Amino acid sequence: MKIIDINIENIDREHICCALSDKKGEFQVSSKKAWLKDRFDDNIVFKKGDVRGKVFIEYIPAENAWCPINADGYMFINCFWVSGKYKGQGIGSKLLNECIKDSKEKGKKGLVVLTSYKKRPYLSDGKFLKSKGFLLADTTKPYFELLYLPFEENNSVPKFKDTVKKENIKESGFTLYYSNQCPFTSKYVPIISDYAKEKGIDFRVIKYESKEESQNSITPFTTYSLYYNGEFVTHEILNDKNFEKILLSKI
Repeated sequence: MKIIDINIENIDREHICCALSDKKGEFQVSSKKAWLKDRFDDNIVFKKGDVRGKVFIEYIPAENAWCPINADGYMFINCFWVSGKYKGQGIGSKLLNECIKDSKEKGKKGLVVLTSYKKRPYLSDGKFLKSKGFLLADTTKPYFELLYLPFEENNSVPKFKDTVKKENIKESGFTLYYSNQCPFTSKYVPIISDYAKEKGIDFRVIKYESKEESQNSITPFTTYSLYYNGEFVTHEILNDKNFEKILLSKI
């Protein structure tokens, strides 16, 4: 499989894999592509297979990552996804090796990635990464892990910032933190926000618009994190039916 680098010249004509490809998904596609375009000056890299499928890796210098970590000199993997019929063919290893090669050529100390102690939607597969030599750098509640792959011995170990070590936040009701890093937030955030408004639910939305805001976040997963009465509920992007189930369990 050929690997394509997405850049400002080809992004408008290339399929970016994780977004829907039909007309109903055009808004998600455009929001993700707009987010990527704004990150090219921050040296983001998006590599994908030359197929219309979820086969890609997205990474950025950790200093520019939308994640509250201390990992100067590392490359941060935003998203890494191989799914469906493309799994089990070594494509994930090929994409990861492309990232390693590129990062070494750019003089990086290693790679760092946000994941979990078990496989969860919207997070990279920690088990796979550990099989490739990634080590545990840090953890934070309720289940997030920060993994890293140092290119040399004695390199500094990345850490979560202290802002994410707090067990809860002060706001009552539901608080949703999100960004347009994932195309699905542009669809589902308005859906559950409108649903909450219709039902008279105490619900507020805080959108991260910059890396500075994200790097000082109280939640490690700035793409999407839902809290209720200050306690973390989920990082998984919810539709109205899934949100309704959470409502029934909380209210």
